[in-house]
Amino acid sequence: MSSLYFTDRSNVKLEDVVFNEAVSEQIKQFLREYQFREVLEKYELPVVNKMLLYGKTGCGKTMTAKAIAKQLDKKIIIVNLANIVSSKLGETSKNIEGLFKEVNYESAVLFFDEFDSLGQIRDYDNKDNSEMKRVVNAILQLIDNFPKKSILIAATNQIQMIDDALVRRFELKLEFTSPSRAVLDKYYDTLLLKYPTQFQKLDRIYDVSFAEAKNHVFKEVKNNIIQAEIHKQTNK
Repeated sequence: MSSLYFTDRSNVKLEDVVFNEAVSEQIKQFLREYQFREVLEKYELPVVNKMLLYGKTGCGKTMTAKAIAKQLDKKIIIVNLANIVSSKLGETSKNIEGLFKEVNYESAVLFFDEFDSLGQIRDYDNKDNSEMKRVVNAILQLIDNFPKKSILIAATNQIQMIDDALVRRFELKLEFTSPSRAVLDKYYDTLLLKYPTQFQKLDRIYDVSFAEAKNHVFKEVKNNIIQAEIHKQTNK
């Protein structure tokens, strides 16, 4: 089972993740509900514990899952669904069931990356559509019985590939869009703050994801440091 996932006690904090205002408010509400879940449950009010993050690659979905786990002081079990799919009859369903049993026991955050792989599962072997139906049905049943003390988070870049019945099982669906110019400026400021002023000079790029912005900062800061070292050696 360990080859299908890895566990993490992440140091990613919520303040390390830059959200747009709408997503930020929904995550705050989610955390408040979880904090006061026992009181809410006394009034028979449902507490959200299943969240679907969707949108462009590199916009912070994985970091968000890790930050939520950190905020709630929970271990996160990170799964790449593509690694769970097996060509052996019944093996895929068995792998998924094993994961859900473990998260039930450990009261962790279960994070499915590339959840759109479920769409690929349905087309994985056209010779045996009944097997693919069994996989989707197994996941639906497991989600329906997901323990309240645990949290299920799934991320996808292609929500349109996921079965509608699966999408409906997630009480909270958050869209991660490309960051605005103002949001990127805030992100650049945060990234550059850790470096000495003389290494912070760079031309900021926009209309990019957070991941692309971070790579740009790393590249430019490294170049600034290297150029400074070359200048030192030249002037010895």
